[in-house]
Amino acid sequence: MDTANEKGVFVLSVQDYVKYMTQQFTKFIDTPPDEKKPHKPQHTNQPIYTNRWLGLLPFAWKLMMNKTD
Repeated sequence: MDTANEKGVFVLSVQDYVKYMTQQFTKFIDTPPDEKKPHKPQHTNQPIYTNRWLGLLPFAWKLMMNKTD
């Protein structure tokens, strides 16, 4: 069963964890593919990661390199 340790965090026994994971897995397998589809993330127009992480400089460098080709 669930018991709280000295920090107040609940700890599951291995048997409870395996039981939970088995239930989740069978629930996932039993759902038809049509119902699984809406749960998949939709592709959106996300920014390029180099721009997001490093700013405009990598984008400007890439444009400069493409112009010279």
